[in-house]
Amino acid sequence: MAKLHRIFIAVNLNENIKKSLAVCEDKYLDLPGRWTRRENLHITLVFLGNASDQEIIEICKSINEVVLRHQPFNITLDKICYDKMPPRMVWATGKNSAELGALQKDLESALYNFGGGAYDQRREYKFTPHITLARITQTKLRQMEQEELPLIDDPVDQSLAVTSIELMESELRRGGPKYTILESFNLGK
Repeated sequence: MAKLHRIFIAVNLNENIKKSLAVCEDKYLDLPGRWTRRENLHITLVFLGNASDQEIIEICKSINEVVLRHQPFNITLDKICYDKMPPRMVWATGKNSAELGALQKDLESALYNFGGGAYDQRREYKFTPHITLARITQTKLRQMEQEELPLIDDPVDQSLAVTSIELMESELRRGGPKYTILESFNLGK
């Protein structure tokens, strides 16, 4: 049986932004969770799941067609916060970007038939760019009193130039996932 790859499409961050976001780990030492390794920080556009080598070739063709229709743009990261309450993650969120939203929707539409239509275009949701900085350990969270949970609501003013997107592979490992770029696609070229 052919090996399957666990894949997703992402916007990767430059080293300066990764470095500035990684300081949160030192600031919130009492957070009951596991911090994302700096090299793994990214914005997921579409999670595709398992794909064969042949499917990856077809996915790359679809992505290449999509990126030709989109020009480079900027995303502004605006705050670091919990995803919801009770929290499951700590995120760096971005301001809604018409360009990013259009790119994400175009990718979903182009890949609609992959995986039996797992990306139902009829879903009504608004894509919000975010970077997962930490995952809360639910067993530790339940052992804490509500007032022990650190307050996380920090403003950020970082601008990220999006000139390319990447098809990534995620290998799940004991120490956390390892991400590998399978293919990079320049916008507007």
